[in-house]
Amino acid sequence: MTERKTRSKTASLHHERHYYRAGYRRIVGLDEAGRGPLAGPVAAAAVALPLARADLAQALRGVRDSKEMTASQRERLSEEIKKVASVWGIGQSSAEEIDRIGIVGATKAAMQRALDKALDGSGFLPDYLFLDYMPWPERSDIPQLSIVDGDKHSLTIACASVLAKVWRDQYMRNLDGQYGGYGFAQHKGYGTPAHLLALRQSGPCAIHRRSFHPVRQFAASKTD
Repeated sequence: MTERKTRSKTASLHHERHYYRAGYRRIVGLDEAGRGPLAGPVAAAAVALPLARADLAQALRGVRDSKEMTASQRERLSEEIKKVASVWGIGQSSAEEIDRIGIVGATKAAMQRALDKALDGSGFLPDYLFLDYMPWPERSDIPQLSIVDGDKHSLTIACASVLAKVWRDQYMRNLDGQYGGYGFAQHKGYGTPAHLLALRQSGPCAIHRRSFHPVRQFAASKTD
């Protein structure tokens, strides 16, 4: 019973092992953080793991869907992920870019930047991409697998989930000092009651996504 509970706290390598046996050895997992908030960037991370490593699951024990982890767990394990990973990279798209090309396009742009950073100067050439649900037809040059709830069912995607979440949370904490009064350090830009109240009182700031309905609504009320 105890062993089963312990295993459930780490995302599976089932998909990775299946594709590894099929001859795909350089699998890159991608995931994003921050598609839903009203402010700040959307972030993405790309991670490849050394799949031949026999103790890989043990080395990354506890890594799973970042939403199921505490902030301290994510921060601690993000450092382990970086140590263990063959390559990793993080990319982002700003609120302005989200407004200009839409959240889907901006998310894919962040994914591309994350992949570019992971591969830059590494000599690592991915032969498969694992994606958390979102298909990426723009990169049809690389075979890819879109997994529903991928951050729950693929350790590679879960690692990307953690890196993207940790990076974005820290970014929003840093912005809190620059854009005081909104509470970005607490809610990270999500539409909490406190954030909506600040928007109602002060209107949007430079990092708000003005194409998102609540922000657009409060921006309009400030100009009436």
